[in-house]
Amino acid sequence: MTIWMPERGSLKRPYHTSLTALMQDAISDGNLAVGTRLPPHRELAHQLGLSVHTISKAYDSLKRKGLVDSHIGRGTYVLDPAQSCRQPFLMERGDQSLLDLSIARPLYDGFHVEKMHAALVKLPDSLDIDTYLACRPNAGLSAHREKGVEWLARCGLETSEKSVIMTNGVCHGLNVALAAIAHAGDVVVTEKISHHLIISLCNYLGIQLVGLEMDHEGVLPDSFEAACRRETVKAFFTTPSLASPTAYLMSEERRVALVEIAKRYDVVIIEDDVLGPLVENKPPPLAALAPEHTIYLTSFTKCTLPGLRTGYLVAPDSLLPAIMGRLIVFSWMATPLISELASRWIEDGTADELVSWQQRELAIRHKVIEDEMKGLEWQGHPNALHFWLNLPEGWEAAQLVEHASSFGVAIASSQPFFTA
Repeated sequence: MTIWMPERGSLKRPYHTSLTALMQDAISDGNLAVGTRLPPHRELAHQLGLSVHTISKAYDSLKRKGLVDSHIGRGTYVLDPAQSCRQPFLMERGDQSLLDLSIARPLYDGFHVEKMHAALVKLPDSLDIDTYLACRPNAGLSAHREKGVEWLARCGLETSEKSVIMTNGVCHGLNVALAAIAHAGDVVVTEKISHHLIISLCNYLGIQLVGLEMDHEGVLPDSFEAACRRETVKAFFTTPSLASPTAYLMSEERRVALVEIAKRYDVVIIEDDVLGPLVENKPPPLAALAPEHTIYLTSFTKCTLPGLRTGYLVAPDSLLPAIMGRLIVFSWMATPLISELASRWIEDGTADELVSWQQRELAIRHKVIEDEMKGLEWQGHPNALHFWLNLPEGWEAAQLVEHASSFGVAIASSQPFFTA
């Protein structure tokens, strides 16, 4: 049986990118059928007159897209695109005996249930009818934004009510922010290993997402500046405080360097600080260093409990009209009742209490990881909700996910977090 392969003349530089695109189209069109075993790297390199390294990069890119998989001794096979999921986590609970560690979420127990039940019982007390009758202001009720200013100060950001927009969490805020500043064909840059939602969102909006070289602190300034010199960069998305897949904490020195580049090339920074005050002794947010160039996002879903799905978007005056326009189109306004709960918890100290509880419990689990991962290369932090494991030679992410599943543990593969 003859396996479909592109003609050498149809490939353009960079060859690995072109080859990846052509093979992806062939898989989608059915020209490379599900289950097809692709030629070995060296054999395909010979057929196309390319280097083995180029073929490896193309195959690796297809693997990260979930279109092929490989096993030592068996080769590389085409997967079903319809079954490929870009989400790293389990979509359904499934078997209740499965220990699901596939998604970063805050810890919780009966203490959180009691707090929420008590809050819901008290909710009608002195409740402003605007919380359930008003459909304006679109940015959120003034009382909620005022409490947001207090919470943002705990996150290290001093701002004013007029700069704050209520959101239904960071994901909602990211949609609004990105759509306000970038259009189809525009270039947005981020870490080479980044949040899967920025990858999905850019794909959906037709925005060109470029992954930048990084180290244990995040994006390298030289890589950021090189991208700005090559082309017009509309935005730089970053998660500098433990929310990145690699769970890094960016130093103040690195933040200052990246901010200076953004200012020099007039690039808007979108800062995802979803963990908020959960991260102790962290450097100031990028938004505090460059408020006129930064859209700042945070919420309560990762630092208190998942169901408190409300948060804040802080933006410079120059971007507020465009952001408000997108907010109205996408959702009109954030849900006031949830914002009311968050505001009351800020006022009575419950939010701080939940953050402190989270910090203590995460520190205990971090110590367990330190003990169990001795001898392995990994990155984490006592305030992080997850850690990143660099696999030993001979192991692949899909193998480890499958191996862990056989022991009743669900973990996330690295595949959805790579930008290319």
